[in-house]
Amino acid sequence: MPLKLAVVFLCLGIAAADSPYRFFNWNVTYGTIYPLGVPQQGILINGQFPGPEISSVTNDNIIVNVFNTLTHPFLIHWSGVQNRRNSYEDGVIGTTCPIPPGQNFTYILQMKDQIGSFFYFPSLDFHKAAGGFGGIKILSRPLIPVPFDPPTDDYTLLLGDWYNKNHTALKAILDGGKKLPFPDGVLINGRGPNGTSFSVQQGKTYRLRLCNVGLQNSLNFRIQGHKMKVVEIEGTHTMQISYSSLDIHLGQCMSVLITADQPPQDYYIVVSTRFTTKVLTTTAYLRYANSNRAASGPLPGGPTTQIDWSLSQARSFRSLSIYRIYIYLIINHMHACMHALYMKYSSYLFEFQDKSYSKRSKAESPRLVPLRDDKHDENN
Repeated sequence: MPLKLAVVFLCLGIAAADSPYRFFNWNVTYGTIYPLGVPQQGILINGQFPGPEISSVTNDNIIVNVFNTLTHPFLIHWSGVQNRRNSYEDGVIGTTCPIPPGQNFTYILQMKDQIGSFFYFPSLDFHKAAGGFGGIKILSRPLIPVPFDPPTDDYTLLLGDWYNKNHTALKAILDGGKKLPFPDGVLINGRGPNGTSFSVQQGKTYRLRLCNVGLQNSLNFRIQGHKMKVVEIEGTHTMQISYSSLDIHLGQCMSVLITADQPPQDYYIVVSTRFTTKVLTTTAYLRYANSNRAASGPLPGGPTTQIDWSLSQARSFRSLSIYRIYIYLIINHMHACMHALYMKYSSYLFEFQDKSYSKRSKAESPRLVPLRDDKHDENN
């Protein structure tokens, strides 16, 4: 009996080690924000706009205790998180009860068999137009290779159109059966034009997680002088194709790799609206270390109203199937094993052409003779 108990506790210990718990306490409040330079009421999480990022690993258990100090019920939806067998944690009305004012609720999520880039946002009363959103990052488990080398750093960029109107006024417009007016601007991580930057070192590669957290507009994303290699969309690894600009539609997330392969200076990051007659544009900076030159030149251009362009790009995305991932991993594993074997046994593979080597010039190099299968040679 003691042995059985020991085995049970050992198994539980292993399970806990494999699937750790990450705890978050969030306080949801109103606060004054200035995303486009105009003061307005925003929704903050722990005083932050956008809210804090959830960084996790596949199979992690995420425990988020949310305190609602707003004057209205509040609810958070975890966009892209599958919530297997616990859909009541999904955070949409009808499956999850709203958190009453002055109360709290603890979300229990598991990132079961998931990787990739996602985000959360409030799903009631058009609260999303006031903030309350943030990024979700799910990394692969240790020792599980991914089909690209680890980047030097990993940045999340939350992109979206934005209104200076209060979210209650916008909700009243929709409740009255009218469509939303044209947005006032576009934000990158809650900042307006030239409001944020991302640091890189020359020669290094970085992962950018791009999410469109806006309200009604698709967006185009591009970086001056840099190509972007798409490696993941909505939690699925993709065939690695490089693009000069990318359309990111409402609610969509994707990961790209960029290499800082240009002269060290600042470069424009540009986001603009798609399929609109009037084009809204915002900028941020890709800032090289030791840069002593500001970003200059015209902003890189992008598509505007061309629907076919966007459809063609969407069709070019291809998921990296399990078969292809396995082949990639097997080839890389075999390469590593062969290299290790060669380093260990290479001294035994050298044979000299004849036994009279000692009579020959000592400057002559030994000959590397490939291993043979004598039986195979006789049959041929």
